Amino acid sequence: MLRLALASLVCLSCVSVRAQDGPALPSLAGTIEGDNYISPTGTFKLQIPVNQSLGGTIMDSANVVTFQDQYSTYITIVSFPLDATQKWEMETAASRKDYLIDFFTNHVLPDFRRSFANLKVETTAIYLPGLMEGAFFVFMKLPGGSMFAHPDDRIVTDTQPLVAKRGNALFVHNGSIFVISTELAERVTEGTAYHQTDAEEDQILKDRLIDLAAKMRFPQTITAPAPAAGP
Repeated sequence: MLRLALASLVCLSCVSVRAQDGPALPSLAGTIEGDNYISPTGTFKLQIPVNQSLGGTIMDSANVVTFQDQYSTYITIVSFPLDATQKWEMETAASRKDYLIDFFTNHVLPDFRRSFANLKVETTAIYLPGLMEGAFFVFMKLPGGSMFAHPDDRIVTDTQPLVAKRGNALFVHNGSIFVISTELAERVTEGTAYHQTDAEEDQILKDRLIDLAAKMRFPQTITAPAPAAGP
């Protein structure tokens, strides 16, 4: 199940519904309440980051949701309860940072490589210990991997594919592993008007992922009641 969920970061074969169409359709695994999407397992809630007027859609399955529109947004969120093996690996890792790096290397990256042979992982990965008790950010370039259309599609040839750039954030919260992935749409949609450096792209993607994580809402952890005071 974990393998299938992570594979959806690359290619989703999920049901699609228009964003903000009212109540969720029966075929949508999660639910929509007002302008919020709630994951099927109740692991998180998020204000829907796409709008129907911009062609916004929601695609989901039991552990994966993708929000996409035609102009600026492509966000995929995988959330999966840690099984016994993953809990053991996290507990025995030297640090939360090491665990997240290993998880990305062993479980996330192989799926991307299977779809994008010339994928390039940037060397500017970032670990923020103060976000979600530790969050790992990694950036990658995907030749031919854009989810957006270039303003002049004629530049795309078999030997010159458009190179998409994605940012990925990994963290553990409430016993679940989260992998958030988003594409920097402007890199494709702005054509020759686009002039950001690699460092500027990384900063933009990091800021967007941090903002997205900050907007996610999680169920409160249930704690045991305090013992009654003695006489």
